[in-house]
Amino acid sequence: MAFTGGQSVAATAGPGLLVGRFDHALDPKKRLTVPSGWRDLMGSPAYVYVFPDPNERCLNLIPPAEMEGRLEKLRQRSLFDKRAGEALRVFGENAEQAVLDVQGRIRIRDRLLAFAGLSGKVVMIGAMNRVQLWSPALRPEAETVDQAALAAACEALEF
Repeated sequence: MAFTGGQSVAATAGPGLLVGRFDHALDPKKRLTVPSGWRDLMGSPAYVYVFPDPNERCLNLIPPAEMEGRLEKLRQRSLFDKRAGEALRVFGENAEQAVLDVQGRIRIRDRLLAFAGLSGKVVMIGAMNRVQLWSPALRPEAETVDQAALAAACEALEF
């Protein structure tokens, strides 16, 4: 399903896949509503993890099950593994656990909002196992499908 006028609704591509685009806005208290369809696909969690993307100027919102699976790999590493310890420290310092209220809203720390340039409108993009939060200035809505970018993405994913 989709709306015209710059608003679109996410679609689901299978169990747990977060896909599509939502154009939302922070409310006056700087809360962001996570779309109910995505919350359902995440298993209706009480919280989500939010952290800066390491490669782009956006935030990643990850469901608890996805994050816990990734952290389990790190837990298997030795406590004396300096590289793993540094990674955990840097990640932990920059990530946050954002609690979803009864209306599905989260409050993201000002520091993270500033990193991504989020102050009003927020573009929410489903990236399969996570949701990316973008400033509209950094991720404007395309008028058409960029076939070259889509082909490159499919090739990179060996799709």
